[in-house]
Amino acid sequence: MKNHVNARTNQEQSRSGNVKRRPLYQSAAEELAEIIAHTPPGDRLPSEPKLSDQLGVSRATLREAMRLFEERGLILRQQGVGTTVVEMPQVIDSGLEVLESLETLSSRMGLTMTMGDSEIRLRSPKAEELEQFDIPRNARLLEIKRTMLAEMRPVAYLVDVLPEGILPRGEIEERFTGSVLDLLLERKQPTLSHAKTEITAVSASPEIAHHLNIQRGDVLLCFKGIIYDDSGNVVNRSESYFLPWTFRFHVLRRFDDVMNVVERNRKTNDG
Repeated sequence: MKNHVNARTNQEQSRSGNVKRRPLYQSAAEELAEIIAHTPPGDRLPSEPKLSDQLGVSRATLREAMRLFEERGLILRQQGVGTTVVEMPQVIDSGLEVLESLETLSSRMGLTMTMGDSEIRLRSPKAEELEQFDIPRNARLLEIKRTMLAEMRPVAYLVDVLPEGILPRGEIEERFTGSVLDLLLERKQPTLSHAKTEITAVSASPEIAHHLNIQRGDVLLCFKGIIYDDSGNVVNRSESYFLPWTFRFHVLRRFDDVMNVVERNRKTNDG
């Protein structure tokens, strides 16, 4: 038994070296994801000893990998019963041409979107925010952080920052259900004009990982947005972190404008 454990430990160390110090449980999780994907919801996975042998990792490493899927609600581990595969949550599919809230999007899809834990506070602006919002140093900003749940599962962590007074704090505490955008649109003042959004892939910080029930360092989709009013002033700055396996975003790209540019360039060159 001791030789068997030592052999497996050596095998894990060798595999860990091949992936340049990448945590071994992450490699095991990728293989485990394939097994889960091919197991019908309601069916049980092989026992831990069998999975451990199949993946070539220790049971401790296997449990660490399984915890990733358990926290995402994809498997259910029960003492004396085993590990059952849970039905995957519905993917939230959306185009990016129109800015709309998660609540609006989920309602159109027939999903129940609710707000989980939240934090609303007034704070002093950072140096870059003074310039961005064009506010005096003694101004205060309203910061709203919250976790959004789809069918009671965490799917997104949202942070909005806006100058104090644009949305009265009392109104937020009474009526807020998760969408700052919807409140701004309902108030109609200031008049919103357009938004700019930067989309990147980021690693989950300890704070965000805690709220989304994932591991620190897991990959998230990050949307950093700025909303402008009809005078060009910044009304709202937001950071939205999405679990990639619960969202599918797409952009409708047209050819007509591109072809017009090509035609104009051709005529210019011909002239």
